[in-house]
Amino acid sequence: MSAVVAQTLHVFGLRSHVANNIFYFDEQIIIFPSGNHCVKYNVDQKWQKFIPGSDKSQGMLALSISPNRRYLAISETVQEKPAITIYELSSIPCRKRKVLNNFDFQVQKFISMAFSPDSKYLLAQTSPPESNLVYWLWEKQKVMAIVRIDTQNNPVYQVSFSPQDNTQVCVTGNGMFKLLRFTEGTLKQTNFQRGEPQNYLAHTWVADDKIVVGTDTGKLFLFESGDQRWETSIMVKEPTRDSKNLDVIQESESLIEFPPISSPLPSYEQMVAASSHSQLSMPQVFAIAAYSKGFACSAGPGRVLLFEKMEEKDFYRESREIRIPVDPQSNDPSQSDKQDVLCLCFSPSEETLVASTSKNQLYSITMSLTEISKGEPAHFEYLMYPLHSAPITGLATCIRKPLIATCSLDRSIRIWNYETNTLELFKEYQEEAYSISLHPSGHFIVVGFADKLRLMNLLIDDIRSFKEYSVRGCRECSFSNGGHLFAAVNGNVIHVYTTTNLENISSLKGHTGKIRSIVWNADDSKLISGGTDGAVYEWNLSTGKRETECVLKSCSYNCVTVSPDAKIIFAVGSDHTLKEIADSSILREISAFDVTYTTIVISHSGRMMFVGTSVGTIRAMKYPLPLQKEFNEYQAHAGPITKMLLTFDDQFLLTAAEDGCLFTWKVFDKDGRGIKREREVGFAEEVLVTKTDMEEKAQVMLELKTRVEELKMENEYQLRLKDMNYSEKIKELTDKFIQEMESLKTKNQVLRTEKEKQDVYHREHIENLLDKQSRELQDLECCNNQKLLLEYEKYQELQLKSQRMQEEYEKQLRDNDETKSQALEELTEFYEAKLQEKTTLLEEAQEDVRQQLREFEETKKQIEEDEDREIQDIKTKYEKKLRDEKESNLRLKGETGIMRKKFSSLQKEIEERTNDIETLKGEQVKLQGVIKSLEKDIQGLKREIQERDETIQDKEKRIYDLKKKNQELGKFKFVLDYKIKELKKQIEPRENEIRVMKEQIQEMEAELENFHKQNTQLELNITELWQKLRATDQEMRRERQKERDLEALVKRFKTDLHNCVAYIQEPRLLKEKIRGLFEKYVQRADMVEIAGLNTDLQQEYARQREHLERNLATLKKKVVKEGELHRTDYVRIMQENVSLIKEINELRRELKFTRSQVYDLEAALKLTKKVRPQEVSETEPSRDMLSTAPTARLNEQEETGRIIEMQRLEIQRLRDQIQEQEQITGFHTLAGVRLPSLSNSEVDLEVKTN
Repeated sequence: MSAVVAQTLHVFGLRSHVANNIFYFDEQIIIFPSGNHCVKYNVDQKWQKFIPGSDKSQGMLALSISPNRRYLAISETVQEKPAITIYELSSIPCRKRKVLNNFDFQVQKFISMAFSPDSKYLLAQTSPPESNLVYWLWEKQKVMAIVRIDTQNNPVYQVSFSPQDNTQVCVTGNGMFKLLRFTEGTLKQTNFQRGEPQNYLAHTWVADDKIVVGTDTGKLFLFESGDQRWETSIMVKEPTRDSKNLDVIQESESLIEFPPISSPLPSYEQMVAASSHSQLSMPQVFAIAAYSKGFACSAGPGRVLLFEKMEEKDFYRESREIRIPVDPQSNDPSQSDKQDVLCLCFSPSEETLVASTSKNQLYSITMSLTEISKGEPAHFEYLMYPLHSAPITGLATCIRKPLIATCSLDRSIRIWNYETNTLELFKEYQEEAYSISLHPSGHFIVVGFADKLRLMNLLIDDIRSFKEYSVRGCRECSFSNGGHLFAAVNGNVIHVYTTTNLENISSLKGHTGKIRSIVWNADDSKLISGGTDGAVYEWNLSTGKRETECVLKSCSYNCVTVSPDAKIIFAVGSDHTLKEIADSSILREISAFDVTYTTIVISHSGRMMFVGTSVGTIRAMKYPLPLQKEFNEYQAHAGPITKMLLTFDDQFLLTAAEDGCLFTWKVFDKDGRGIKREREVGFAEEVLVTKTDMEEKAQVMLELKTRVEELKMENEYQLRLKDMNYSEKIKELTDKFIQEMESLKTKNQVLRTEKEKQDVYHREHIENLLDKQSRELQDLECCNNQKLLLEYEKYQELQLKSQRMQEEYEKQLRDNDETKSQALEELTEFYEAKLQEKTTLLEEAQEDVRQQLREFEETKKQIEEDEDREIQDIKTKYEKKLRDEKESNLRLKGETGIMRKKFSSLQKEIEERTNDIETLKGEQVKLQGVIKSLEKDIQGLKREIQERDETIQDKEKRIYDLKKKNQELGKFKFVLDYKIKELKKQIEPRENEIRVMKEQIQEMEAELENFHKQNTQLELNITELWQKLRATDQEMRRERQKERDLEALVKRFKTDLHNCVAYIQEPRLLKEKIRGLFEKYVQRADMVEIAGLNTDLQQEYARQREHLERNLATLKKKVVKEGELHRTDYVRIMQENVSLIKEINELRRELKFTRSQVYDLEAALKLTKKVRPQEVSETEPSRDMLSTAPTARLNEQEETGRIIEMQRLEIQRLRDQIQEQEQITGFHTLAGVRLPSLSNSEVDLEVKTN
């Protein structure tokens, strides 16, 4: 094997399309996929450790970490076969625990996985068309159960275990939400889907049996045991962009194409494809993560919402909003935050939320910040730095600085630092960047964009272009090793430019296909190129011609490099070989063993060589190259490697690929020979800054300094003012406090004297109370002693009684014993006598018995048995009596004990009663005081009740009087209402006449409007004539200009002719001058005819001009006459209108006056209501006045009616005059004059009459 070793050092990139692509290992370490590795990244210490993918892996598809954080499961495709590798994270380095790759069922790939709560079981979901859900006991590689989830080839997005139950499983996908339980060796569905099927994108368990599920239409559902309990829709707060912007976004995203082997997960693409045609504006919930207070979910592009559980209900409410920040370095900042959040993860302590997006970015936020930002949405921060979101097309490094420059199809240029592993500069552009090269000094870059080739400065905080070349789609560019030249490829031509005067010094032509790679030799005298046409050329830059060439049309070269001594060229291409080329011939070919080499690089020492493959691996080998398969192969990327470089000191290897990741590798030799090259000079720390930036910053610094000085002075002034204010306040406060102290001293002295008085009073009072208490105590002792004696006597009596009862009970017991013994003796004597009798009888019958022995034996047996039974019965009878007596004795003893206890309790009750008597006496005293106060209150309330009764009687009398008055006023009201109705009947015909007159006035206004229209038509005719006049003036000015030009021409001709006269003595010269004059002034042969025509035209023009001027004069006279007529008519009509308006105003005043009189009548009616009954004699004259007033008013109304009739006749006469004037020809009113509108007055009249 090769002695060259490459160790992964750091990676810049993320593969966001891997399912479940980010999670926490502990509080500081997160795990995410990058390239063909899983990266353990320490957020605090910024170090990375790597878990490489399996050998010959074609990319990771899904990840899952066990709940105890010990195991990591990775789903991969290895040699076109699915495999699940389980790593043990606790070991250092992480080692493989199990590999699941032998399956008894059809499977293409595993798209989602989950560990059980105890980490013993693994759940895996296969892709369509199989769509099998597999339940593994992974330690033993045993399949416990397998079930087909879907038969319609719908995608499945996520599977998971219940957080507390190994047997409960949840599966979500397009149109499916299934809960399954593992029982009896099978997975059985426990829920039934109700309602319309949704496209369920993500889910999470928030409790043992509760699941929150999100859809592609922005809906969230809460299911409990399979039943829907809660539903909400996420609202889009920002207005949706127009379709044009959406098309632009889709078009730009379509340019980002990952290769098939690096597209592991169908979920995101299928999710977008399934909903893009109809749900462009709907927020899609791609990720949900649960935490102790609730859950977080993605809510459309750039948004994450936090939901918290409500205290009383099992529902959730939206509590916070978190947004992805707008990137100011983006070419379109408004769209930079529009990226879908694909995965969310909380840290174990729930202090941090981490999110991964569809543009391969990692964001984080501290949860405490979300609580601080009330009302406004919080914003994520980059977890590390902005990463590439598309394939990397260009890679470059320099000598003087530890910088790496990359460009990508995401239209961005990024400058990385491989020493500190940070992002130095980052900028996005409008066009895609295909190639990049970094100047050896690290101050300049040349970038090949889709439209132009740009030379740029790397400033301290910006990348700024200073020269552009019209080279479109430059796929390769490179600075020379000395930095004085750079080459750029334009199709099949190489342009070489100088960096001093920025000019093109040569163009190298010869390739017939596209050039894929160029490289400089060590002294920059030669340039080697390789292309798709199978040609490798070595160019001499001094002559611009080819020195050597090697053409193999069957091979399309991908990359070329040259040895440090520039004698051997190494080329790799599509024929799966590595070629050594020298002197235009191929020295040897080394097989690539069934892979395609895409890049090649050789170390500056010439002892190491690295090649990159189309499957994303790198191979490290020694040089000279071995004939056998001796190399170290390392898993690196999940796509073809596009660029590979070694740093100038051969310490680090840099690789970039189509998966958008950039790897840095530490290179060393196991033999340790000659790799480490000591740097004589350290890396440069200088940076470029433009003069304008420096001047701006200096100006800003100067302004800030002046501002600081101003603020200092202002602060000093404010401090002095505050000192003065505070000193005055302190002085005032001290004076105030001194006064208060004096007042307090005097008050204290007064209080002391009062205290002494109170002490003397209290001493006397206490002595009186003590005497009183002693007397009361003696009285109480006497009373209590008497009571105690009485109780003691009762106690003695009870004791004697109990003794007598005890003696009686003992006597009864003795009597019972004696009677019992006597009964026993009597029975024994009786039975003994009976027994003797029986024995005698037995002796007498012995002789008879002998003869009949058998019969008597039988009778004997029966008698004995009968006797034994009787004895037994008697015995049991008397034993029962004895037992009853004993029980009665025991009962009597118990009663005596109870009596003793009662006696002791009586003693306790006596003591308690004495205490109660004392407390009751105290309460009695208090209650007596309360009774006295209540008696006083009762007396006061009685007096109050008596007073209120009197007032009530007065008010009842008053109410009775008012009722009488009200009845009388009602009669008056009836009479007055009748009179008001009669007056209204008289007013109505007048109002009808006024309405008719208003209609007539409106007709007159319509006629006046017609006059206005005729007037405007005349004005239009006048404007047309004015325009014609202006046109004739312009024509006249043009003709005058022509006349002046002709006069100038004649004058010039005269001067030239005068000059020709000077040569009259020289015929030859005179002839030449005359010919020159002819050529100069006579343009055509028909100039004479043109001149004649010009004279005719001028005459016709003059004749028509005179005619037009005469017409114009007549029209002006007509306009003046008609204007005078109009003015006189207008003045007359205006005078008539004024007189009419005056008459109308007088009518309005009359109407107002009549209404005021009606109002006076109504007011008089109200006044009559206030008259008391005892003032009837005073009200009688007022009634007479009311009866006479309407009659007087009727005469006034007749007078106003006559006036209105006269005015109506006058208006008719005026209308007739106007009609006569209309018949006169040429009568028109002046424009813009109208009578005042009467609409407002009409409305006022109608309102007042109603």
